[in-house]
Amino acid sequence: MQLAERLAIATDIAEEAGREILAARANPSYEKRYKKGSELVTDVDVAIDRMISQRLEQHFPGEPRLSEELTPDRETLDQRGPLWVVDPIDGTVNFAQGLPHVAVSIGWALDGKIQVGVVHAPILGETFTAIRGQGAKRDDRQIRASLASRLERSLIATGFPYRRDGRAPLLRRFSAVMQNCQDIRRCGSAALDLCNVACGRLDAYYESVSPWDFAAGLLIAREAGARTGHVYACPEGITEDLYGENIVVAAPDIYSSLRKLLKDADEARHAGDDAAS
Repeated sequence: MQLAERLAIATDIAEEAGREILAARANPSYEKRYKKGSELVTDVDVAIDRMISQRLEQHFPGEPRLSEELTPDRETLDQRGPLWVVDPIDGTVNFAQGLPHVAVSIGWALDGKIQVGVVHAPILGETFTAIRGQGAKRDDRQIRASLASRLERSLIATGFPYRRDGRAPLLRRFSAVMQNCQDIRRCGSAALDLCNVACGRLDAYYESVSPWDFAAGLLIAREAGARTGHVYACPEGITEDLYGENIVVAAPDIYSSLRKLLKDADEARHAGDDAAS
């Protein structure tokens, strides 16, 4: 099957999921619970994940899937061959709180490299798509990443983990970036942050997230001309397209300076820890 056909099917599925999100938003009777003690999940997340899984199985029988609610198995990342990477609702807290930054993210990888991706934002009414090597689009119009050339004039996005004890080490990074950029945004959806970099609304994004949060958005940003990578090298056995720790995505001219700023902030924190011990 051609990549364009795969993308068309994935986009139809994402938009169907988007309609379910809108219906659930209009009739908020869904249940909420917390997984891992701090991460909100609703029964809408699970229902939509199940629907996407069923649709993908109908069109692509037997192809493995990595999805946030049904198959969050990290070992799947080590396999070769095809892999669907799905987030049924990226921005669950936003969804539950009535905020608009909510997205369905579906990416397809082959041998660890993302080939097609779609991020559909049903409340905002936007759909971002990309095919590897063929550019990126927003609602069928070609998009391009920012041409920002100076970090101090750049708008940067990031996010923080749900676990409170995981936030403290990131505050030095946040402080360093805040002191060296124009301003920072935090919309609560990694997929949409990446798409906003792709279309130039943001100049850069950094965070550590799960594969389903970023796989499709990373391809979209890259195909729109953003430079993508990591603060540190990826471990063996996991390809860069599926490794979510310490992601950096930015306008090409500010990528290196942002990456260095984040790395320097980490080194300063470790130096302070050593001095205190």
